[in-house]
Amino acid sequence: MSENAPTPETRAIKTPPFLLLAALLFWGWQSGLLLAGAVMGIILESAQFIKARWELSDTDLRRIMTFCTILTLATAVYAFTSNEEGGSLSGLFSGPAAARNATLTSVRASSAFFRWLPMTLFLFIAAQSFSAREKIPWTAISFYSHRRAQRARKSGNPPPAGGGLNVSYPYFIVCLFSAGIHPNNGTTSYYWGQCVLTVWALWPFRSRRYGLAVWAGTLATVIVLGYFSQSGIGVLERFLEGYNTAWFARFMRQKADPMEATTAIGQIGKLELSGRIVIRLQTKNHEAPPDYLREASYRTYHSGRQSWYAGTARNDFAYRSPETNQSTWILLQGKTNTASVNLACYLDGGKALLPLPTGCGRLDNLFAYVLSVNSEGAVLAEGPGLVIFDALYGPGSTIDSPPDTSTNLLDLAVPTNEVPALKQVISGMMIAGGDEAQTLRTVYQFFQSHFTYSVWLGPDKLATANETPLARFLLTSRRGHCEYFATATVLLLRELNIPARYAVGYVVHEQSGRGYVVRERDAHAWCLVWNAQTKRWINFDTTPASWVAEEGKRASFWQWLSDLRSWIGFQFAKFRWGQTNLRQYILWALVPMLALLLYQILFRRGRQRQRQKGDPKTAAAVVWPGLDSEFYLLEQKLAARGVPRQPGELLSTWLTRALEEPALKDLRGPLQELLRLHYRYRFDPRSLNRLERETLTREVKTWLDTLSQAAGPR
Repeated sequence: MSENAPTPETRAIKTPPFLLLAALLFWGWQSGLLLAGAVMGIILESAQFIKARWELSDTDLRRIMTFCTILTLATAVYAFTSNEEGGSLSGLFSGPAAARNATLTSVRASSAFFRWLPMTLFLFIAAQSFSAREKIPWTAISFYSHRRAQRARKSGNPPPAGGGLNVSYPYFIVCLFSAGIHPNNGTTSYYWGQCVLTVWALWPFRSRRYGLAVWAGTLATVIVLGYFSQSGIGVLERFLEGYNTAWFARFMRQKADPMEATTAIGQIGKLELSGRIVIRLQTKNHEAPPDYLREASYRTYHSGRQSWYAGTARNDFAYRSPETNQSTWILLQGKTNTASVNLACYLDGGKALLPLPTGCGRLDNLFAYVLSVNSEGAVLAEGPGLVIFDALYGPGSTIDSPPDTSTNLLDLAVPTNEVPALKQVISGMMIAGGDEAQTLRTVYQFFQSHFTYSVWLGPDKLATANETPLARFLLTSRRGHCEYFATATVLLLRELNIPARYAVGYVVHEQSGRGYVVRERDAHAWCLVWNAQTKRWINFDTTPASWVAEEGKRASFWQWLSDLRSWIGFQFAKFRWGQTNLRQYILWALVPMLALLLYQILFRRGRQRQRQKGDPKTAAAVVWPGLDSEFYLLEQKLAARGVPRQPGELLSTWLTRALEEPALKDLRGPLQELLRLHYRYRFDPRSLNRLERETLTREVKTWLDTLSQAAGPR
């Protein structure tokens, strides 16, 4: 074997003592898993003092690698289907509290996957530490090398020369990398910690061509430059974090804006809403579902823009805190909830308004990160892309504020340009002196008797320059969609001095299996009217009931195929956003496989433990051919002269350094030839023939005598 060929000395390229312990402690500190890091580090470093070793074959090592791979994949699946962030060891398997601090699931899953790598790969590094081998052979970790060795055995040829890998340094790198997967707390502890550990790891490999001062100065320069570089990246990251909200807002809109609702009043053409399913409901004991699922309500109407506004500032939203179980949210304290419905809806972009039944007072099993409520009854949730929760509701109080009694009188405000048409309609209804209940019945009957529902607004139905779209609807066309009816009703009631608000959401009417589905075309607008006697807001919908059938006519023949695709997407979303128990089934399915692999690794028949007693080379000879080479006696002899071999130093490099003593310069050439003979005996699959083996023994003995006669140690 030539001196430049791959040599077995790679087996000595392993981490210095206690470096892995320090790396695991550092990982545990940064990841909140300090106890786990300490235990694993102590186990690995104990191999320096425990002499018992397992005789692990290539098959055993492959099984261990398979075990670690399956365990790693299991943690990835769990993290992907879980609502937990995976920070602390106690939150590894349970606890929705971690979800409140999580980001999108894909990011959370990848973070947890990489953070747990030192634990999931621990058995593999432990197998090397307590194996009779100092490195993992390529035939155990490389499919190509394994197949190549199998083909050689089948053909009766000696197996190809193969090396191996000491995985201590790769595992060290994994620990450093995983330690960096943690929330940015604004400190530099991780940077300086990994710098210290990196210097410790590089120390055995420092170049002998340059002095210690040059090596240390170069390394210090790199560390300082790295520090300022990562500081600059941190500044850029904070800038982007502050900018991305506004940037994404340009491209993403919520299903309903709690502050503004732009209507389609006065727009030409047919309204097109798809049959895509957006909400799924389940009721208990086959009870009837709620008629309406409201997302928001509004107070102020802008006639020129055909838009409704909440009438309050965006900071009107008040945060709600969950109960101690982190999944129950109380919207109304002391509310008696007589009914319950299970809702499944999407939070587009991780933030959206929740569609809730009237009189909703409590939300159960809602794993949201943040929940806030405004005075118009809108509930804004931030959380995963899909939430499935129970909404408890009943008659009585709601989360809406009472009518505005300030000088603005928002719940009675009517645009001045709409007043003439409203007065003309009111005079035609001949409302005079009736009570509020009678007035509501008259208004309702007016719309049911004289108006029809339509999604088509042709040119003849549009407003002229002298009239508004709403006036055209009330006085001329008397045809329109729900936004016309809701807006007209709210303004008519206000003109009659009855507080009213404009509400948006969905109507529930379509049964599907044991539950109900709500489609995009089920989006609806209606009126909320204040009942002065009960002091409650009640739903008041004047849109003709025929609108449901009218919308249903637009269903495509291929809607069943769209529904199937939607159901498959819903099942995947449940899996993705941790709203299913499938993760538990996956983990339980992996347990028997992992247990079988572990049993084969630890208790396979014929497995023996080897205890290193007496000469360590003799004890290891069964595993590594060539460890009985007499050249190791020469190594010990030269080391006793004051030139010990450094960790990770190649035998050929060390020999050149050891023979720099003037009294030994003449031995340099012969000993290099003897080293090549040792390499052949140690690593060449053909080994040495009998004559060459006798030559190695004889020459080593001769040179040992020569060294004994040379000058004493330096």
